[in-house]
Order: sequence, then structure tokens, then C-alpha cells
Amino acid sequence: MSQTTHSVSELAPLSLGTGPSAVQLGGGRPLFILGPCVIESEEFAWTMARSLKAMCSELHVPFVFKASYDKANRTSGSSFRGAGVEAGCRLLGEIGRNFGVPVTTDVHTVEEAKIAAHWIDVLQIPAFLCRQTDLIEAAARTGRTVNVKKGQFLAPQDVVNIAKKLEAAGCKDFFFTERGVTFGYNNLVADMRSLYWIRELGYSVVFDATHSVQRPGGGGDRTSGDGILAPVLARAAAAAGCDGIFIETHENPAQALSDGPNQVPMAELPALLAKLAKIHALVRE
Repeated sequence: MSQTTHSVSELAPLSLGTGPSAVQLGGGRPLFILGPCVIESEEFAWTMARSLKAMCSELHVPFVFKASYDKANRTSGSSFRGAGVEAGCRLLGEIGRNFGVPVTTDVHTVEEAKIAAHWIDVLQIPAFLCRQTDLIEAAARTGRTVNVKKGQFLAPQDVVNIAKKLEAAGCKDFFFTERGVTFGYNNLVADMRSLYWIRELGYSVVFDATHSVQRPGGGGDRTSGDGILAPVLARAAAAAGCDGIFIETHENPAQALSDGPNQVPMAELPALLAKLAKIHALVRE
């Protein structure tokens, strides 16, 4: 690991989105990536976005709205997957324009990256696909900001190889998301050193608090998790100096169609976001 260190204030902020809806990743305020795991229905997506917009406006914190149009890596082949790429991305684009916020979603193939780029501000590369060169290059060539979730099987310093692929394909605006590392069977562990090390390499980093508490396949035919620990890890990540926090949320996680055990109840989110903003500010004093 390089001996050169970077303070939390040294990285140049990234601008996500365009026009008046653009937000910054990095700098004086934390960026929150918030939303449900999946688009359960059109009405559901609008309701969630409306609530999150009102919440973040009241707290004066920037956010990006997230939701998946397709949960392509469900444990069971019979599990709910989503709205599909064209319908889902078009809906997210409409939500973004209506509420004046950037939107993000995960893409799984080269063709999906091209389709999503018409409506989506930040293209997310799923952790399991973070080494897929064709997908990374396709996302880079869209001109959109790219968020790569670091695979559960990678060391922090391995993101350098991903960054080189993005840069070679012409992408200047990208960042990484830490979402835990495989620790034995059906378990992940969040190593807060990873956030420091990725920033030390010169890249902005977001911490995914809800996927880091997953227990992949822990429920037999579904993924289980320890959602109660998501706020704990989020607070630790903010103290470690990350640039933003990724949190999936739901009005009733017990009834969520995907990743319910990991999501933070919407009612608990305002207090958590306020606390994370305070920790972020304290670290940067």
C-alpha cells in the first residue's frame, strides 16, 4: 500500500447529475444514495421518491434516488425481479426530472448500459460484475458517471485495475462503493480500513450500509441479513471519512419484495441521516 496519505479534504468533488439537480460527491457535506431495493410498482417508486425528496430537503442534505429495474442475481429463480430495463429506466428518469434529483440504477449487460444512459445520471456496476471488462467499458463510454461496487472478493487496492479500465475507455467521473467482503459462508464483514485505503489511492468512495449487512443465501432460497446493524456501520463509515453513504430503505421492510431484512425503515431514516451529517462534518473540521 502506498505510503502517501490523503486527508478527507484533498479529493476533488465529483458532480453527479446536470443542471440545478446536480449534487456533489465529496466536500463539506455527505452525499446519500437512497431508495428501495427494487421498483416494486410505478406508484411505489413515486411514493418513495416523494418521501425521500421531502425528507432530504428538510434536512438540507443532498441525495441521489436509487432503485433497481431488475434484480438479476436473486438467490431463487422464482423471486420478484422488477420492471425491466426500458420501463424501469424511463420511470426513474421521469422521477428524477420531476423532483430535481439525480437517479441511479444498476446495469448488468453492455446493451443495458446503453439503454440506461438515456435516462440515468449514475450507472452502477454490481459487485459481482465489477471485473467484467466489456460492461465497465460500455458504461464508461456512455459519458455518464459510473459507480462501481467493489466485489466481495476483492481487496481495496484491486480497484486500481478497475479505474484503469474506466479511464482507458474515456471515463473521468467515477467512484467506488464498498459493500463488505466475503467472510466464510453466508456472511460478509465490513472493513472500515477499506474506505481509507481507497481514498488513499485517490478515488472517492461511498459505503453501502445495507448490503454490507447481508447474509447471502442465508435464508435458504433467499438472502437474509442484519438490518439492525446498518445504522451502526453507517455511523462507523462516516467517522472513517467516506464521501457518501448508500442506504436502501422501505416503508415496511418486512413486506419488501427484495432485500427486506437489510433495509432501514423509512421512519428511522431522518434521525439517522441527521446523525451521519453531523459525524461527517465533525470528521472534516
